[in-house]
Formats: sequence, C-alpha cells, structure tokens
Amino acid sequence: MTTTVITNIASLVTNDPSQGDGSPLGLLTDAAVVLDGEHVAWVGPSAKAPAADQAHDAQGRAVIPGFVDSHSHLVFAGDRTQEFNARMSGRAYSAGGIRTTVAATRAATDEQLEANVTHYLAEALRQGTTTFETKSGYGLTTEDEERALRIAARHTEEVTFLGAHIVSPDHADDPAAYVELVTGEMLDACAPHARWIDVFCEKGAFDGDQARAILTAGRAKGLHPRIHANQLSYGPGVQLAVELDAASADHCTHLTDADVDALAQGDTVATLLPGAEFSTRAAWPDARRLLDAGATVALSTDCNPGSSFTSSVPFCIALAVRDMGMTPDEALWSATAGGAAALRRTDIGTLTPGARADLTLLTAPSHVHLAYRPGVPLVGEVWQRGRLVGHEA
Repeated sequence: MTTTVITNIASLVTNDPSQGDGSPLGLLTDAAVVLDGEHVAWVGPSAKAPAADQAHDAQGRAVIPGFVDSHSHLVFAGDRTQEFNARMSGRAYSAGGIRTTVAATRAATDEQLEANVTHYLAEALRQGTTTFETKSGYGLTTEDEERALRIAARHTEEVTFLGAHIVSPDHADDPAAYVELVTGEMLDACAPHARWIDVFCEKGAFDGDQARAILTAGRAKGLHPRIHANQLSYGPGVQLAVELDAASADHCTHLTDADVDALAQGDTVATLLPGAEFSTRAAWPDARRLLDAGATVALSTDCNPGSSFTSSVPFCIALAVRDMGMTPDEALWSATAGGAAALRRTDIGTLTPGARADLTLLTAPSHVHLAYRPGVPLVGEVWQRGRLVGHEA
C-alpha cells in the first residue's frame, strides 16, 4: 500500500484528546498526518513527520475529519417546492406532506431513484461528507421499501429501514394493519438490506406503543433501533429510545427535564437536525441544555425533499453555532465524532492512528471559519479511504 504524508497543516483536528492541546478536538498546529492505504498511520508536528512514498502540501490550510452525516433520506423522487413556498408564506408544517413524496417515489423507476441518490451523495461529498446514513420511508409498500433499501445499500453500509415513516395512505383507515405489515412481511423483506430500524414517533405518525412494537420487532431481526423523537411536540420518543438502547434519538426539539436526564445518563446520542428547523421555521433545539447536562450530541443534515432539503453539513454547523447555543468546537465535534457515535462507529469521525483516512482540507486556517464564514464554500479537498476524491478547481 502507498503511504502519503500531508504536511504544512495550519491546524489539524484529530478529535483525540490525547493529541495536541488536550481538548475534545485534540487540536494540533503546524501539523502533519500520514496515511497508509485506507487508514491514518501517524499524526503529529510537521517537523517530526516520518518519510512516506508521496507527499502532499496542505498549503497552510486546516484539516478536519470528514463529516459523518448520520441522518438523511436520499431515496426519493420529486420535490416539494410548492409545499415549501406555502410554508414560507404562513402554512404550518405537519407530517402529512410526506405523502406527496411517497406518490412520486412509487412512480419512479429504480434508475431514477438511484440517479437521485448518486446526485445527492456527490453533492454531499463536495461539501466534505465522507460517511452518510440514509433511510427508506418513501415507499411504504413491501416492494417499494425493499427496493429503496437495496438501492441505498449499493452506496453506503449505514442503511436504515423506515417503513414506519407515516402510516401508508393505503392503510389510512387501519393503522394497526399497517403496523402489522411493517413488523411482519415488510420487515422480513427489508431486514437483509439494512443495519438499522427507525420510526417516526410523533402525532400524525406513530404513537409510543406502535413505535415500541416496530423497534422491538426490528431488533428481533438483528436491526438496531434509532428513532425520530420529539420533533413537533413533547412525546414518548426520547424515553423509548433510551429504554431500547437506540443508537440515536433524532430531532430532540421538545424535551422535558426527564428526557434530557435520560439522554445524559444513557448511551443514546441526541442527533440535532437544524436544517429542519430552518426550513420549517420551528423552534430551535436547545443544544446548550443537552451539552451542559452531559448528553452526547450529533449534528446532521436530515437531507430530505420536504423539511430539510440541504446536504450541507457546514450550513448545519453555522446554524448550530448561531441559533442552538453551540460553540464552533462543539459543532464540529458533533458533525464528525458525534455523528460517528450516533452510528456506533469508532473508525470514522477522528484522525488518529488506525482510523479510516477520511479527511477534509478547508480553504481556511481554522475550522472556526465553518461558522465564521457561513455560506462560503470552504471545502478545498476531500480524502476518502486515503484517496483524494474531490478538490476545488
């Protein structure tokens, strides 16, 4: 395998507190990193960098781990421009708009769905995302859910079965029959293509008892739980997530003190999705409250055509710093190591020996510029599994 040394790094974020300044970011200045094939072999001061087969000059830029986007919905067709326009003109957001995307997705061919996934993945990669999770949930029939997961699994190992996005329009008058379908025939068809199972636990979608039945059935099939929790209102989602050892409770906008305590004391990551609040003009999640309580927080895009049509983690970092009480350091950690924790991964989200060689070079001397210069394309180079896969023209 070829080794590569990247030198002349103004600031290197390792997310390893044993490195550099000893902070959670493990920040090293005037640094270098050595890649050996698909993995990081060494990090340290540039002057002490060992020899390698080839050298790469970072030109005084910052280097950060590749972003880990742990919540997205990329297998869909169509868009919801009219809904967004109406919402920005005063109509409230509700879970019902998902049905529009369900109709378009069912009507699309496999080739059209795969082209969409490929397009949005390339868009995310250009913005520094090297790992992403994506879900089904816009088919809501056994056949359409299975094909969505099959398509997604060709592009990522982090695939989530979300047959329980909303009650299928085909079962609008009999939600219990739809839960039976999701936990039976649909789960049997979908489980081989997925690692995770998810449910939208919310008014207008699934209540706590339904969510428990769905996640428990998924776990019996070897899928680990995650949950859309407490986005639109207070509810049982967060408590259920911690009880079932879900990897993440996602949204976490409306939390009681008991919810915060449960997240702080358990292993479930609170994944915050500020793109959704931006696009729905909803109340912002209180990241500061969660962090101060000791909860682990992840930041993700929630990229989907209805409530958060962005693939930009840098944009979400800027929102989290501006409107959710996070510091630039906390937001970056949450978008990298936090995302990895939400996927229960230790090989990504860090730049430390043994980690996967996923890294991003910014056209700036510090990661703080991600929030300091919102909306500016600061990703200069993207390395994935030790290969340069994207760079500015």
